[in-house]
Amino acid sequence: MPGHSILVTGGAGYIGSHVVQQLTDAGERVVVLDNLVKGFRQAVPSGTPLVVGDVGDAELVARVIAEHTVGTVMHFAAHTVVPESVANPLKYYGNNTCGTRNLLQACVDRGVREFVFSSTAAVYGIPASGYADENTPTAPINAYGTSKLMSEWMLRDVAATGALRYVALRYFNVAGSDPEARIGQATPGATLLTKVACEAIVGKRPGVAIYGTDYATPDGTGVRDYIHVVDLAAAHVDALRYLRGGGPSITLNCGYGHGVSVRELLAMVEQVAGQKLTIREEPRRAGDPPVLVARADRIRRELGWVPKYGDLEQIVRHALAWERRLLAQPWS
Repeated sequence: MPGHSILVTGGAGYIGSHVVQQLTDAGERVVVLDNLVKGFRQAVPSGTPLVVGDVGDAELVARVIAEHTVGTVMHFAAHTVVPESVANPLKYYGNNTCGTRNLLQACVDRGVREFVFSSTAAVYGIPASGYADENTPTAPINAYGTSKLMSEWMLRDVAATGALRYVALRYFNVAGSDPEARIGQATPGATLLTKVACEAIVGKRPGVAIYGTDYATPDGTGVRDYIHVVDLAAAHVDALRYLRGGGPSITLNCGYGHGVSVRELLAMVEQVAGQKLTIREEPRRAGDPPVLVARADRIRRELGWVPKYGDLEQIVRHALAWERRLLAQPWS
């Protein structure tokens, strides 16, 4: 809606901050809501309002929507660590599902008509072929995936009333960083493999673990569809354009459509860095599928999404540049 602001929940976090950057670069009015548990003030562009608080606080959200004349919400705020969701499922249902429910209530009450939702390929569980399109049955195998799927269901049902329209983007494995190393993932103890490996290269970690070497894959390790965070952020800008153009509610995969194994990714990190990693092999983790790769023709067709950073070497180079910048200038 021209003249209205975009509320980005979790906009001080890894993915949300890249979306905020692209929105502000495009001249959009943006307000960020983040509790800063995993996010950083430094990730929010200068001049962009930052409200510190929880997305599940419906009164706060309603006030922000009113004060900033919000017409669109982009919702990133969530817990995202799969093994933790297996060990502590209620944390994920409380924050991810119940928090989204409260956010949606505030949106409906205040007349927000457009909603872009950060979902996940974890809703698919373990597809028989290892590949998933949007019609693949949803069968999550961890509380993280289930909490996101329940949020998708809420969006579907709210949209059916005519209260709003939405785009739900099911992310595959996010990696990389802003090519200019202005922002990136800075959370201590992060679990995304590319970041963990790059932290090991710069000396922040003693090494990196491979969880599971006995999968039925070419080299025995898990295979994933790694997507550059800048391309993922661009999909959200495309989703905004789609909704403003009157597009109906839709759920879309966001990936490149080709798989990379854990060993292949670590080999690329070693190649880019010019040094060896200390790698240890561990048993499989609960909640990890052996293969999960996107079939993502639909997002290109529906949103006109054209990814620019699909080369694995490029993803790793940007991720490593960010870690070196963060080592020199730590965020707090």
